Amino acid sequence: MTAKVLLVDDDRYTVSLFQGLFRQRPERLDIAMDAASARRQFRANDYNLILMDQRLPDGNGLDLLQEMRHERTHQIAIMITGYADVREAVRAVREGLFDYQTKPFADLDVLEAGIDKALELDRAYREIATLHRTLEGKTQGETLIGRSPAIETLLQQIRQIAALDTSVLLEGESGTGKELIARLIHSGSHRAKGPFLEVNCGSLTESLLESTLFGYEKGAFTGALRATPGVLEQANGGSLFLDEVADMSPKLQSSLLRAIQERTFHRLGGQNRQSSDFRLICACNRCLIDEVRARNFREDLFYRINVVALRIPPLRERREDILVLALYFLDLFNTRFEKEVGPFAPDAISLMERFSWPGNVRQLRHAIERTVALHPGGPINASHLDQLSVEQASLDGNPGGVLPYEDERAQFERNYMERLLEATGGNVSEAARVSGIARQNLYARLKRWGLS
Repeated sequence: MTAKVLLVDDDRYTVSLFQGLFRQRPERLDIAMDAASARRQFRANDYNLILMDQRLPDGNGLDLLQEMRHERTHQIAIMITGYADVREAVRAVREGLFDYQTKPFADLDVLEAGIDKALELDRAYREIATLHRTLEGKTQGETLIGRSPAIETLLQQIRQIAALDTSVLLEGESGTGKELIARLIHSGSHRAKGPFLEVNCGSLTESLLESTLFGYEKGAFTGALRATPGVLEQANGGSLFLDEVADMSPKLQSSLLRAIQERTFHRLGGQNRQSSDFRLICACNRCLIDEVRARNFREDLFYRINVVALRIPPLRERREDILVLALYFLDLFNTRFEKEVGPFAPDAISLMERFSWPGNVRQLRHAIERTVALHPGGPINASHLDQLSVEQASLDGNPGGVLPYEDERAQFERNYMERLLEATGGNVSEAARVSGIARQNLYARLKRWGLS
């Protein structure tokens, strides 16, 4: 569906400029020359983006945008303002307006980049809304969030193999969502009404993992006060998910192989054979065939559990999904903490999309949870996500936490601008004089860092 953009501006030169710009773009551009016309078109159309002049012949653009955003909470808008009105525009951004652009426009590439980023945020909001509608009324509320080709391919594979009652091996880095995918496979199978049991093989000692898997009879060991079935038994009619299966000891690998082959086993200390019909889903955060070659994992067990293998892509390979995931988690934790934090400012979106996310989706979730928990409310700027830059420097292994040149320069510029404003009491003219930076360039730098 073609995206729709509404330009509200009575300046014919500006209108002509945007008409020329959008002739080369896929979006449809509608024009309103005054506030009254803008209201009519806004109520008649669902616009993906509004480009609003701050001064209109019959009203104030900021007031009109507040009115529109009251009707549509997530309406994305960019304010078009003159340099004399920047202070008010910055205040509007701090209250939730996505961005502002100053005219005359010095760089059309920057203008288009801002439009692209705004439309990207709109798409993410709409995907989240569609996701919520899809999940309404469902008892199983788990789904794989994303629009990247990698996720589309993975979802198609999940749908194909869910109905096949065969063993599945999930390979992917920590934090990529292997448990979620295991649950999706289970819920899409004919075993969906049966139990889904999960065991993390890397978090248990050998003896505890053995008793967890196979169960035990009363008196089998000290503390075994009553007979207890293991997860192999309890998973009968359902699915058993063994996470970090490569961490299983050679002894337990042998025992598991026998149980898979024969579908029977003994409880610890027991004489009677137990049987169970379950689907086995295993996961590993490293390449399991490499573990076989290194003789850390049994080859015969590998071929038993590796009937169908799925590779779960890391977040850095699906950067298109970062924003929609961040919005999903923002909504989740705002609801959980009963807060109103957000939306994301352009610099925060850029920071999240540049970050390498070594901890994948789990790390992104924790970053948004931390931000919502500590944020008093209002827009999220890059400064609220500074911990990401610190973590990136540490993970890159740079000596003394030194960042790459461009990142160090950006960090210096932000700190300098903050100190400059503080020293001049927020007077931009005085700040331009003290710094030796032309007033127009200074405005651009302050805007870059969300400062006024």
